[in-house]
Order: sequence, then structure tokens, then C-alpha cells
Amino acid sequence: MPFDLILVMPVYNESECIARVISSWSDMLASLHIRYRLIVLNDGSRDDTAARLESFRTDENIEIIHKENAGHGPTILLGYRRAVQLSEWVFQTDSDDEISPIHFQSFWKNRDGYDAIFGVRQHRSRSIARRAISQAARLAVRVLYSGGIHDVNVPYRLIRAAALKQLIASLPPDTFAPNVIVSGAIARSGLRFLEIPIPCEGRRTGTVSIARWGLWKAVARSLVQTISCRQLVARGGR
Repeated sequence: MPFDLILVMPVYNESECIARVISSWSDMLASLHIRYRLIVLNDGSRDDTAARLESFRTDENIEIIHKENAGHGPTILLGYRRAVQLSEWVFQTDSDDEISPIHFQSFWKNRDGYDAIFGVRQHRSRSIARRAISQAARLAVRVLYSGGIHDVNVPYRLIRAAALKQLIASLPPDTFAPNVIVSGAIARSGLRFLEIPIPCEGRRTGTVSIARWGLWKAVARSLVQTISCRQLVARGGR
């Protein structure tokens, strides 16, 4: 593999913070002397995100992909499918600056002996609806996949590429919440995982892409796909 780590970062309307986020992650990974590539996927942003990303074009450790808007989940899945071909480990994080790169050090230090390490977000400021949805997602994974992962959709996760490649092989490209399904599949398949608490500072800039009734529609869609993909990922994880 040409890299030790591929970091997958989906971006949507984050022009206010994206340059700072990419720079902070690059500095962190360089300080750990990791052979890495940061894959930034611009999911059809409508603000100045694309222009901000152009300043990183000459950095050989950063790959910028501009694509039509498909949603957060499909964009992550596209990044995963590229990442597992290039690296021993895959890390996914969001671009909204809610979780600092500094916490990645403990993930990387503890990776030996595990197939995946998941963050568990602490001190999150969320609406009642979003808290209920998170609880519902955790319960669905626990019931459908017999999994004990606490933060099933956390956008701060390190997964061994060989395991991730098998788990996502059968997922449809339009999978709405691949991280939820992957979390369940890892727990169900008996892969070794660790959970590490991480502070979550909350969104300060950017756009929340799902709001109001769209949020509940998204939950319903995610639940249907989580159920329908259960056997697919189970076969892929063996």
C-alpha cells in the first residue's frame, strides 16, 4: 500500500472554515510522521468552498474531488471505495470543525490489535429531535446487528482498510447512512473495536444540510437501508 492512512473528508458549504480544517489536519498527520493522503470530496457546494479548496491543489498529500451533490452518505461511501485501494487504514471525519484533529493521536497510538476505533462524542449540543434520532439509530443497530457501539454514526472513525473493503463491497452507491451500517456490521461480525470519548464543540459555521421534516424523512430512509443491507454486509464481513 502506498499510504499508511487515507483520511476521507466530505465537504458541503464550508467555505468559512474548510481551509483552517484542512490545514489543521495536515499539520497533525505530518507531526505523527504518517504517510497519508487527505481526500476532500466537495459535494456540490453552493458557496465559495470550491474556490477555497483550490489553494491546496499543489499539495501532494491532498486530493480534491469536485462532484455533483449526492448527499453526505453517498459522498463518504465514494471516498471509502477509493481509500481502501490505497492505504492500510482509513479515517473519516467531517469538515465542520466540530471535533479537533488533536484527538486523532490517541486513535493512531491504539490502533494495533483493533480493526476499528470509534469516537464517542461528548458534550454535544443538539435539539431534542436530533437526540431522539441518535438514540433510535443506536437502538436499530443494537437490535438488527447485535452491536454495542455507542455512537453509531460518529464522523470520527479509524477502520482497517481490509475490513472496510469487505463491509462496503455490496452497499449501493446511494446508501444514505453508510457509517451506521458499517458500525453495525463491525459489531456483528466480531471484528475488534475500541471506543474513545472525544469532545464535540458543536457547529460554528457552515450549513446543516438536513433540517425540519427532511430530517425525519432521512431517518426513515436510513432505517429502511439499514435493514435491507443487513445481510449484504454480513456476507461481506465474513
